[in-house]
Amino acid sequence: MALLQTFIVPHPPIIIPAIGNGEEEKIQDTINAFEEISKTIAKLKPDTIILSTPHASHFSDTFLITGENQGFGDFANFGAEQIFNKVDYDENIIKDILKQAEKDKVAVEVGDSNFDTLDHGTMVPLYFINKEYRNYKLVRIALSGLTSEEHFRFGQTIRKVIDESDKKIVYIASGDLSHVLKEDGPYGFNKEGPIFDKFVTNALSKGNFNELLKIDERFSSQAAECGLRSFIIMAGVLDGNKVKAKLLSYEGPFGVGYAVASFIPQL
Repeated sequence: MALLQTFIVPHPPIIIPAIGNGEEEKIQDTINAFEEISKTIAKLKPDTIILSTPHASHFSDTFLITGENQGFGDFANFGAEQIFNKVDYDENIIKDILKQAEKDKVAVEVGDSNFDTLDHGTMVPLYFINKEYRNYKLVRIALSGLTSEEHFRFGQTIRKVIDESDKKIVYIASGDLSHVLKEDGPYGFNKEGPIFDKFVTNALSKGNFNELLKIDERFSSQAAECGLRSFIIMAGVLDGNKVKAKLLSYEGPFGVGYAVASFIPQL
């Protein structure tokens, strides 16, 4: 039926109070932005949410997609096993993506049963969304070691499926920006980190996705980012559309860049 809207979100487990223990208050702008987009999604009432995550199991030469009817996960690795999530997958959309990918010669495979254990790149966004809206099915996609151009092409493939579907769909690109913003951060400081984040957030605020495809792989590696290829899949999903872009927040107090952005396709 329609691609309703797309979003870029970060996935810091520390944002969840049971994990952050008060530290989450240092990224209140990010929390506020998450709450805003969750309310937006509740108003949109999508049938399906397609989400790309950098922290699912992945391969160098192919994309992975969920193949089971349900997925499960918790935050036990972060000391909060009591926060548990179960999702129902949209098996029809998954089948359609696999068929279209074969036509488009995009390498996509179904993940094994271990793949359906939800990673924090999936769990953190759903933690906020589920507070406001639960009447959706999920399609979960892992990144790959393929080029930016191949990630963009995969996004174009996904868009073909969306356009042929009778469902209302939202796309979420989960990903953090640089992990090397501060000397006292978990990964230290590289000068490329702040430069990368400024470049990407500027491109996102304008909806100028072509700029993301120009980023040199060596530069993004030195910036120690994790979300760029997720964002580029989303860019492929939006290819051909003018968009109303809005950067809702950007913060990096812990040495990792967190951006939240919204993109509304325009006819």
